[in-house]
Amino acid sequence: MSQPAVIGNRSDSDPDLNARLCGVFSALVQVHRETAHPVGAETLAHRARIRLSPASIRHALAELEALGLLEQRYASAGRVPTSRGVDLYVRTLLAPALLPPEMVAEVERTLTRSTRDIQQLLNEASRLLSTLTRQLGLAVAALLDDEPVRELELAPLDPRRSLMVLNLGNGNVRTLVLELEGPLQREELQEVAEVLHERLAGRPLSEVRERLATDADLALYSAVRVVARAATAGWSRPVSTPLFASGAMHIAELPEFADATRLGSVLRSVESGTPLDRLMVRSVEGQVAVRVGVDEDRALAGCSLVSYALPGSVRGAVGVLGPLRMDYARTLAVVDAVGSRLADLL
Repeated sequence: MSQPAVIGNRSDSDPDLNARLCGVFSALVQVHRETAHPVGAETLAHRARIRLSPASIRHALAELEALGLLEQRYASAGRVPTSRGVDLYVRTLLAPALLPPEMVAEVERTLTRSTRDIQQLLNEASRLLSTLTRQLGLAVAALLDDEPVRELELAPLDPRRSLMVLNLGNGNVRTLVLELEGPLQREELQEVAEVLHERLAGRPLSEVRERLATDADLALYSAVRVVARAATAGWSRPVSTPLFASGAMHIAELPEFADATRLGSVLRSVESGTPLDRLMVRSVEGQVAVRVGVDEDRALAGCSLVSYALPGSVRGAVGVLGPLRMDYARTLAVVDAVGSRLADLL
């Protein structure tokens, strides 16, 4: 169920639920979200005020279970939605929420007062998402290693220091301060920049880094060799922004994560960043996506990811990780508001 669910997107394999089944199913999903417990016919009749007899509700629950939308984990217990059921609910039955004006104002105020430094903005966004949803708030900027180098420039800082500017795809820029083995004049740096641009332009950033360190042809020119060595010495690791996560205390309070082992495995997955960073960034830009049951990682199989891939010059995303029974209507609205405003600021 790690494919993103889009509101209003029906598929041919979806079961055709009549009004009775839709009403019972929606009511159970809502009651389960509020209680975190399996839901039985009597509970539905009392809490959801469904105008059906308990026997009719039990029959509807059995039908929904046969369709794979509900499951009964113990013979005497009520039922809970399956990942397939939650996915169907999000796509076909969910009504998007409208955020109250004061919450919209908080998003605007919190992000606008932050600096334009991307790491601080992402960190602030993850905290804001966690505060507004009471779940794990996430934010990430993608690795730049796959971005192609469009232009390469060298500018002198002093006789033994130079600035290398790499203009990448999507408007990203990578800069390196080079500590040179020997002095190079502005004219020499210009010639080196022309050679490097000719040999490296259009290649991914990761390949540019590798060629600067290993390409024997570059060592044929003494000035180019000096610059290449300096770039290699100051550029030893891939360029990345870590996955920012906030709100571990919020999910620790949820019954799904009451077991320390379960909570620990989720937090370890978040700390490693994989596969969350990849899943968040590879959604459709400028649109909220929901992945119900992040089954690409066993530790996250009982979790859902709501994310917003940032459009524009920064390849990044924000999102929320929580249990299958999360309040999707509110969470989608919050993630959309934070993602849209962050995209504007960047």
